[in-house]
Amino acid sequence: MDYRDPERLNHDLGEAVIVCSETLPWTPAPAPGVERRFLEREGGEVARASSIVRYAPASSFPEHVHHKGEEYLVLSGIFSDDSGDFAEGSYVRNPPGSRHAPFTKDGCTIFVKLRQMSDGERDGIVVQTKDVEVLPTEAEGVSRAELYCGEDGERVAIEVLKPRAEWRERRAVGGEEIFVIAGSLRYGDHACGAGAWLRFPAGGELPMSSPDGCRLWTKRGHLRR
Repeated sequence: MDYRDPERLNHDLGEAVIVCSETLPWTPAPAPGVERRFLEREGGEVARASSIVRYAPASSFPEHVHHKGEEYLVLSGIFSDDSGDFAEGSYVRNPPGSRHAPFTKDGCTIFVKLRQMSDGERDGIVVQTKDVEVLPTEAEGVSRAELYCGEDGERVAIEVLKPRAEWRERRAVGGEEIFVIAGSLRYGDHACGAGAWLRFPAGGELPMSSPDGCRLWTKRGHLRR
């Protein structure tokens, strides 16, 4: 992976990408105490981007508008803004045009995606993923809790694979992104641990399995050709 041009990183949505975020450098944000690990990016400080963002205790970010929306998953700690406190496991969608001034009291880490929503999305969503029921799917040993289903076919979910679960017939899902929250995922021939982020275009999806079990955040149907 080439980090010489931070404004164009894994920006081609037609290319398959696997990133182990735990190995990436932390890059300071404009706000003191806030650092980022870039997963994909196209643009400068205002960019279409996916990142891991870490807030030090008592840090904050100035109020800003998300003209093309924001979604995030709290990985650790408590992330807060004008509308409330969002503990570890919270999945939040702030639609285009929303604004907030985020902060944290004790520190937190989030997985965040910016400027990737449909202009027609109007409603905010807050789900505590630790409380949602995961239901069996067509693949044995794979269960799922739907978090968001858009009119354009985009689907966001939490998925849990039991130890030794296999999901092989996986074509026609419209492309996918996966973030490994915990455990170990086998994606084709790729071994992916906690913190791994994967993006595969439509038609390029590979069989999934888990030797020891895993918990995933997934997004599908948004990379259709």
